[in-house]
Amino acid sequence: MPIKMIRHCVLATFAFALLATSALAQVGSVRGKVINAEGQGVRDAMVYIERVGVRGNYKVKTNKRGNYFHAGLPLGRYNVRLEIDGKQVYNVNGYQVKLGEEKPLDFDLGEILREAQAAQSGAGPTKDQLAAMSEAQRKEYEKALKARQQQISKNKKLNETFNLGMEAKRLKDFDVAVRHFKEAAEIDAEQDVIWGNMAESLAGLVTSKTGAERDQVGEDAINAYHQAIALKPDPAYHNNLGLLLVRLQRIEEGKAELEKAAQLSPQNAGTYYFNLGAVMVNTGNTDGAISAFTKATEAQPDFANAYYQLATVLVGTAKMNEDGSVVPAAGTVEAYQKYLDLEPGGPYAASAQAMVQSLSGKLETTFEQPKKRRKRN
Repeated sequence: MPIKMIRHCVLATFAFALLATSALAQVGSVRGKVINAEGQGVRDAMVYIERVGVRGNYKVKTNKRGNYFHAGLPLGRYNVRLEIDGKQVYNVNGYQVKLGEEKPLDFDLGEILREAQAAQSGAGPTKDQLAAMSEAQRKEYEKALKARQQQISKNKKLNETFNLGMEAKRLKDFDVAVRHFKEAAEIDAEQDVIWGNMAESLAGLVTSKTGAERDQVGEDAINAYHQAIALKPDPAYHNNLGLLLVRLQRIEEGKAELEKAAQLSPQNAGTYYFNLGAVMVNTGNTDGAISAFTKATEAQPDFANAYYQLATVLVGTAKMNEDGSVVPAAGTVEAYQKYLDLEPGGPYAASAQAMVQSLSGKLETTFEQPKKRRKRN
């Protein structure tokens, strides 16, 4: 294979590098049951599962017994929403998906109704109990009751506003989403998920803006990510912030955030270093890309795509001897071979196999005109 063809293959794979940024080695699941007030399973209820801080939306329908199960979820926190006949019934924010057997996330419609009724009624002491209170006790009770009612009202408004923001973000109506998340932050500024989703929505707006307006929206998104990180130093926030900074051409800052994500989450470091490698490729930093993809393979030895991308970058540094033989950089053939060992039927198996064969032999660099056959008399 001519060296020009090798470079062509390299360029053809660069576009993949920025897209393949979500491979995770470990996954979990969510399961549970939806039952009505009579204790019977609710069929065809929809359970929506949305990942917090990182894009990822999933849904599953309950079976005839009211059971639901969704496997293959990347580890992390999720907002889980229950809808019946197209109407939202209940939501659980910040549900943690972990390795191993999870406690079922059940929805008891009877219990949900009782909670709502109790919250609205503000059940307290009877008339006789109130009459038996001293003046000081009654004032203390009334003060606590008022505070409780205010908290209930606040939480209800917060949930409504946050959920409106999440729905708008799901529909990619980022302007509306940002407005709702800002309103939610005014109600309670100590919730990292509000700032994280606001930042992601603002980042979504960046592509639709230009000039000074784009710069301002980008800065607002960066500030929102910093607010979320101050409340919870989640590696996903650092990862998303890093990718945003790169989009805004703040390469070194973005690189630092992706490095931070890898340090905070060693179990997912392979993914974050892979993202960093993609950033380096797309900014023309070959040495940085080699370093990042190497770290990705070291952090996650079974990360096939990381080996393929490492080999793809390394092959671009190959040298050619005068006799036409190619001298690949150390580790190039091994990286291609490792990809083939991990994914022999993978999408890049044919390309990797061809590169292994080409780099193990000589490349023809000259062409001789075939000799013309002599005419017989």
